[in-house]
Amino acid sequence: MILFQQRLARWGLPLLIALTLAAGVVSLFVGAGGAVGATPDGEVGYFFSSRVPRTLALILAGVAMALSGMIMQMLARNRFAEPSTAGTIDSATLGVLMVMIFAPGMPVLGKMIAGTIAALIGTGIFMLILRRMPLRDPLMVPLVGIMLGGVIGAVTSFLAYRLDLLQALTGLQTANFSAMMQGRYELMWLALVLSVIAFIAADRFTVAGLGDDMTTNLGLNYGRIVAIGLIIVAMNTALVVVHVGAIPFIGLIVPNLVAMALGDNVRRTAPWVALLGAFLVLVCDIIGRLVNWPYELPLGLVMSVVGAAIFLVILLRPERSKVARA
Repeated sequence: MILFQQRLARWGLPLLIALTLAAGVVSLFVGAGGAVGATPDGEVGYFFSSRVPRTLALILAGVAMALSGMIMQMLARNRFAEPSTAGTIDSATLGVLMVMIFAPGMPVLGKMIAGTIAALIGTGIFMLILRRMPLRDPLMVPLVGIMLGGVIGAVTSFLAYRLDLLQALTGLQTANFSAMMQGRYELMWLALVLSVIAFIAADRFTVAGLGDDMTTNLGLNYGRIVAIGLIIVAMNTALVVVHVGAIPFIGLIVPNLVAMALGDNVRRTAPWVALLGAFLVLVCDIIGRLVNWPYELPLGLVMSVVGAAIFLVILLRPERSKVARA
């Protein structure tokens, strides 16, 4: 096992970088429009106005959601916590829907801010519930989050149904990158800024994963670390939901796969999580574009199938107790 980790540490990251770059190149040249397509402005214009923005958005979304899942797992001290099992995505969706109801002309930035605030509130409620419940079984943590998300999702669906916004709600709940074009994806670069902040605070997230008392004994402010982590998670989630819709499982399976191979040190594992998240999202999007050519399946649908299969493998491993923390 030690020899495997040494070889993985030496060759794994360069290999993952190469695979991610290869998937990005394939993503640039896959689509019903051919390699570069054709528009009145010329083929190259289509390539840079559509294919490049879509590929960049895929990478940024994969990095954002994978790192958000890793941060949530450290703060909740549970391997099954992530935005989709903590009510974060459902809360962000409700916040964006409220903007559609009361201020339909608000720009994307305003929708993202509303989604961030709602996601912070929902995730904060989830964390408060965890602090007040004696959770002996690790599986109880995601169950609590799923129940909270179910309540929030029911309210969101009711409002959408009554106000004839079900089609808009479906777009928020299922990730689809087909509309990512030049002029519509630029705000996604904020995910890169948030990822850099997560890398800078990586050691603090590792310490926070040891608990409130241990963090305080080491001279760190536990509440401040949690607040920074929740803000990063909420902003990343709202950013992705507003632009492309919810991406399931990515924040759950990627940190678990990396942790099983490399452990829980966030400083060490964060680059792996970011790259694997981007790679997995790119691959699933390519599958969605090829499986029903020349039409395409939404990324959220493909990610649900692939993510569920990987999660079941993780869940049914004999060493599950090593993956999930009490």
